[in-house]
Amino acid sequence: MSKKIVILNGSPRPNGNTAALIQSFTEGATAAGHTVTRFDLQKMDIHPCLGCCKGGKDISSPCVQKDDMQQIYPAYKEADLVCLASPLYYWTISGQLKCAFDRLFAVAECNENLANPIKESVLLMAAEGNGFEETTYWYDRLMNHLGWTNKGKILCGGVFNVGDIKGNSKLDEAYQLGLNI
Repeated sequence: MSKKIVILNGSPRPNGNTAALIQSFTEGATAAGHTVTRFDLQKMDIHPCLGCCKGGKDISSPCVQKDDMQQIYPAYKEADLVCLASPLYYWTISGQLKCAFDRLFAVAECNENLANPIKESVLLMAAEGNGFEETTYWYDRLMNHLGWTNKGKILCGGVFNVGDIKGNSKLDEAYQLGLNI
């Protein structure tokens, strides 16, 4: 069954190692017949959440802030699967990804009891080192809290400089994950 996939790319490097993981995942997913929409967050004007809890009044424009999240909301609401992609920054996801993900709360505000839409998810990460424990701890608890289903994690350490990932087996793993969603 064809799925709608949204990729939230939290990397500031448009052609970096995280982008290479995303590309491999996307190639696998499209080969399997899925539709992929990618948002490169570093190119978007996304403001931090205000914590105002005033969203949810307009389902077509759930947040009171009117910035580039307006592009993400419709795709997110329709998505079957959300791909969180980020380099490892200080043992967790990038600020760009965290900022955008926080803003998705406005969609939950559209629902009774602030219920988040149920999704599947994958995590793609590249890092200089291999300290993914804090991120996977956060991600696993996020999946549990949201009621989402984790479909896989590709965690690629040892790739700091742009291009270090070339020839890495994690690229094939990302492709296979996309293919087998």
